[in-house]
Parts: sequence; structure tokens; C-alpha cells
Amino acid sequence: MGLENETTRRTVLKAGAMALALCALPAFPGMAEAAIHHPPRIRRLSLRNLHTDEHLHVAYWREGSYDRRALASLNHFLRDFRSGDVRPMSRQLMDLVHDLQGRLEHDGTIEVISGYRSPRTNRMLADYSGGVAQHSYHMRGMAMDVRLPGVPLSRVHTAALAMRRGGVGYYPDSGFVHVDVGPLRRW
Repeated sequence: MGLENETTRRTVLKAGAMALALCALPAFPGMAEAAIHHPPRIRRLSLRNLHTDEHLHVAYWREGSYDRRALASLNHFLRDFRSGDVRPMSRQLMDLVHDLQGRLEHDGTIEVISGYRSPRTNRMLADYSGGVAQHSYHMRGMAMDVRLPGVPLSRVHTAALAMRRGGVGYYPDSGFVHVDVGPLRRW
């Protein structure tokens, strides 16, 4: 056998041995997960709007693509409940909330206090309360105020900060954490 054929044969044998080793990994608890990470093929959100008492269970991302109908449902669900105004919500925000829930190993319904806010609603809230930003990311469809039933609010806050994917506000007296996909900041 020539040197070229021997090299090809060794390469094929090594690849085969590696494939067999990978197939055997699930037989050893924990090793498969450590060796191979598979991102979810479907991203789902289960939400409840505390102001309207509406519920939405939606798979908004499948096999690498966002589902336009599901995103439209999310836009409507997260509308300004005071005015009825709807705005496209950031896909990155949906991913952030999805990943936050996964990080906290919470598989229940996320309670939404606020999603989109029209400029008029934001002005009204800012006049009423000093804690509302004049140029809020809620008005851009890039923010959500949430809580996860059964998970201490302090844990939600800490997990959101650790993700480092935008702004995080902690409102323990009001019972929610603000998350947005704007610049990194905290309050």
C-alpha cells in the first residue's frame, strides 16, 4: 500500500472510532451533555398579561427561523393595554425573556406587567411616577416588566444582570423586574 492510501485509511479509521465514541456517550450520564450542546429547536413563551388577564402560549421560533404569525400574536399580546396601540416587539427581547426563563429553570407562565407603551401612556405614567424614563425602551418595543411565579424576584434580578444583554431594573416594592435589549445598565 502506498503512503497516500495508508494516510487516507488511517483518517477513515480515526473518524470511525471517533463516531463510535460519540455514539457511546449517552450511556454515561452527564457526559453527553458536557460534550455536546444542542440549542433548542423550538423557542416557546407562555405569558399572562396581569392587566388584561390574557394568556398566550406560543412557539415563536422553530428550526432557526422566527414565526411571523407567532410574533404578530406576541405584538398584540404585549400591546399598550391602556390605548390598544400595537407595535412590533424586538425579537431579541423575546429571546432574552426565553433565555432568562431557561436560566432560572422555570417552566411555568411568565407574568407580564408591561410590554409596549405608547408615547402618550409613557408621558402619563412619567407624570404620575418618578420611576418612568422619559425615553423608555417600552416605547420602542424593546422592554418588558416581568415576574416568574415561584421564583424569588431577587433571583430573577440577579439572573437578568448575569446575562448582560441590556438594561435591568429591580422593583421589589412593585413586584417586577424590568428587562430590555438596550445598552447595558442597571438600576
